[in-house]
Amino acid sequence: MKYRYLGNSGLRVSALGLGTNAFGKRADKAASTRVIHQALDQGINFIDTANIYTNTMSESIIGEALESKRHEVILATKAGLPCGKGPNDKGSSRYHIQREIEGSLKRLRTDYIDLYQIHSFDPNTPLEETLRTLDDLVRAGKVRYIGASNYAAWELMKALGISERDGLSQFISVQQSYSLADRTIERELIPCCLDQGAGVIPYFPLAAGILTGKYGDGTKVPEGSRLDTDPNSIISQRLGAKYLQLANQVSTIAKELDASPAALSLSWLLSRPVVSTIIVGATREEQVIENMECLSLNLDSSTLEALDHVSLPFKNGEPFASYRLPKEVGN
Repeated sequence: MKYRYLGNSGLRVSALGLGTNAFGKRADKAASTRVIHQALDQGINFIDTANIYTNTMSESIIGEALESKRHEVILATKAGLPCGKGPNDKGSSRYHIQREIEGSLKRLRTDYIDLYQIHSFDPNTPLEETLRTLDDLVRAGKVRYIGASNYAAWELMKALGISERDGLSQFISVQQSYSLADRTIERELIPCCLDQGAGVIPYFPLAAGILTGKYGDGTKVPEGSRLDTDPNSIISQRLGAKYLQLANQVSTIAKELDASPAALSLSWLLSRPVVSTIIVGATREEQVIENMECLSLNLDSSTLEALDHVSLPFKNGEPFASYRLPKEVGN
């Protein structure tokens, strides 16, 4: 396994991380536990989850699976997206953050979170309130580092400026949708991260499975795929001609290299500036091994240029995925 620094911090994370939003849904407890242990055996030390994944089951499964292995893992979780119907069941207010971290700590069976991330920018809460609360958690030892997710470049920059001005803990990373099928963050967010030393953690690196090539021309749904097991997932809205064409183009390039389309797509991401670790989901142990193939690929300039060319339309379009909280009336 290769390890990288997370942003300009001293924290080293595996180049491949483990995404866990399928734990407790597309992968049951036993399968999820096997995936976690396989990931650790392969040197993966970064595990990412959130308080809302599978209605908190993801955190609970991880907590039980890591009970004797907690020291081996850089554990990341998030809060901020809606977790209920109450008026304070979302956002990044002091109330919500302090309540949600206690629940996450209990479910994860730990007394600290290595990377605590705000799941989406909250336009209804002053950033000063959010950042002061996160700093208090760092000072209390409940959190070691803080990160953002689904932040625009100006939102991240504003947060970093407030933290510097007020002497507060700073976001060391930002987690965003990023892949050959979604290069929108290259327009503003990546230049911001390059300038400020924040690490980028891509999610949906395979565009919810589209870049694996398994959906072909889109007429057949592979058994066990995300679309098969979760028909309401984001892929049901994205399985259109432009994404399928890209997947076919990536598959053609991969075939020339005797590599899988998934490994090629992940290797391309690892070549991008400021990418610290990639969140790759797995529902079976074999998928963990398959994902490792990307670490042995050394892409030459002509391959990178070919991938840049076929994916260029996805730099100036709409994001593949974006999770945002709306500005509420009266605020």
